[in-house]
Amino acid sequence: MIEFINFHLIPGIVLGSIYALGAIGITLTFGILRFANFAHGEIMTFAVYVTLTLIWITGFHPLVLLPLSMVITSALTLGVDRLFFKPLRASPAIILVMASFGLMLMIRSVTQFSWGVQLQSFQPGIQRPYVLFDALRISPKHVVIVIAAIVLMLLIHYLLTRTKIGKAMRAMADSPELARLTGIETERVIKATWIIGASLAAAAGCFLAIDTHVETMMGFKILLPLFASAILGGVGSPYGAMAGGLVIGIAEEISTYPWIGDAPLVPPGYKAGVAFALMVVMLIWRPSGLFRGRVF
Repeated sequence: MIEFINFHLIPGIVLGSIYALGAIGITLTFGILRFANFAHGEIMTFAVYVTLTLIWITGFHPLVLLPLSMVITSALTLGVDRLFFKPLRASPAIILVMASFGLMLMIRSVTQFSWGVQLQSFQPGIQRPYVLFDALRISPKHVVIVIAAIVLMLLIHYLLTRTKIGKAMRAMADSPELARLTGIETERVIKATWIIGASLAAAAGCFLAIDTHVETMMGFKILLPLFASAILGGVGSPYGAMAGGLVIGIAEEISTYPWIGDAPLVPPGYKAGVAFALMVVMLIWRPSGLFRGRVF
């Protein structure tokens, strides 16, 4: 049992926290702008390389540099919206989806050209884990990731429930036409959506890099689990994205536990298929998701 907790449950909670942050940006974009942003993973990767560059320059811890990385990533996202998405705002959703797919390839190419394709690391070396009760082992980086993710989720909750812009975002997600009629500045809400989504993508990317390593395909590799998290929780529901991310992350990790015999139930290389399977099951059983989001 202790092996299950140390090597499957705790990593699952960490991975789920990362998925939750990334999925919030996807679900907000869909809820307010009404399209699936396939460039979200590449924005995450770009933020990771920005943070890596800042580490090279300053030598500071990535969490210290994360706010600056969020600002730079948000500026990039606002520029992308102005150049690529705003002119297509009135177009059918499929046009915006295809534009985001093309943008995904463009950002990836710029990232690979600028930083190369070799593996990098935020923190070289191996950290000694905390040992509790002579058996429970928790890595210091896992503690940092989970605590930081919880703080960010609480901030999102406060923003959506207590601030004027948060309430405007919820109103626009329910009905853009009604929001305009009531005097809500929709462009301001859209900008806030991009900033929040980009900031959380930067955080999720940096946490993933702290937990693993830095590579140019890291955002693309977790794009499916992020969409699965958003769909599982309910598209358009930030709280659903949080819950869906945790469920997907934990399900992926515990699926590799040897539940039957000595071999993993699902080989680690195929655990991403668990996210896809859960997404398909949810679309068939309950398309609105756990938190009753939008139905395609």
